[in-house]
Amino acid sequence: MKAAKKIVIRVLSAVAVLLVVLVIAFYLSSESMIKSAVETAASKALGVAVTIKDVDLSILRGRVGIEGLVVKNPEGYANENLLELDQGQVAVSIGSLLSDTVNIKEIKLDGARLTMEQKGLSNNLKEIIDRLPKAEKAEEQPEGKNLHVDRLEITNTNVKVKLLPVPGKTDTVSLNIDPIVMEDLGSDDKLSVGVLTGKILAAIAAGVAKQGVGLLPDDMVKGIGSALGTTIDLGKSATQEGQKLLETTTDAGKDVLGGLKDLLGGKKKEE
Repeated sequence: MKAAKKIVIRVLSAVAVLLVVLVIAFYLSSESMIKSAVETAASKALGVAVTIKDVDLSILRGRVGIEGLVVKNPEGYANENLLELDQGQVAVSIGSLLSDTVNIKEIKLDGARLTMEQKGLSNNLKEIIDRLPKAEKAEEQPEGKNLHVDRLEITNTNVKVKLLPVPGKTDTVSLNIDPIVMEDLGSDDKLSVGVLTGKILAAIAAGVAKQGVGLLPDDMVKGIGSALGTTIDLGKSATQEGQKLLETTTDAGKDVLGGLKDLLGGKKKEE
């Protein structure tokens, strides 16, 4: 009897150890698969390398943490990276992972840093936006599972714009993009990881165009708007104030910037 009891205990212990090993292996393989899938799909969609330092998967909480996401620059630019994000959080419905459409409850991207550079008549952000696949083409060639995102929130995005050097003018402009919120993504069309990546970058680009009016060169703002398929209303007074800012030193430009914020903070003109 005692011998049989010992055998049962040993078997149960072995099973417990095996389960622990399987759980650890599942976590490691799942995290590796998520990291690889996002890197591959995002890189293909943007036409430049996208890398992630680490992915932290919590099955019980239904959360995926993304650490150290980097979008590389196209060739020919001084800065190595276009966009850097230290941390991102994704809340996913665990039950949907086995279905054709993965339901993502919320995506939070906070503290992204984007560096824009001018090169001739173009810039690195516009080049990336120009490379994004058209919606029709993305629907024809879906990659991986479909996604549905209930809410996407992008906050505290800082943009540094490196302008062409002009004597007497500053060559760097800093913008803090207003919070971006998008809801119910993927309800009307097929949404893949690559398409979602493109939507995120396009939303940030739209924020740059909107808040760059008067601060950035007109051709840069128009170029981004054109790449997004929209027309940006530059506005004479805003452009004039922006030019004053570009021609002043940092300290002297504070008063001009304050006036510009008041100017841009008013009601938008009706289209």
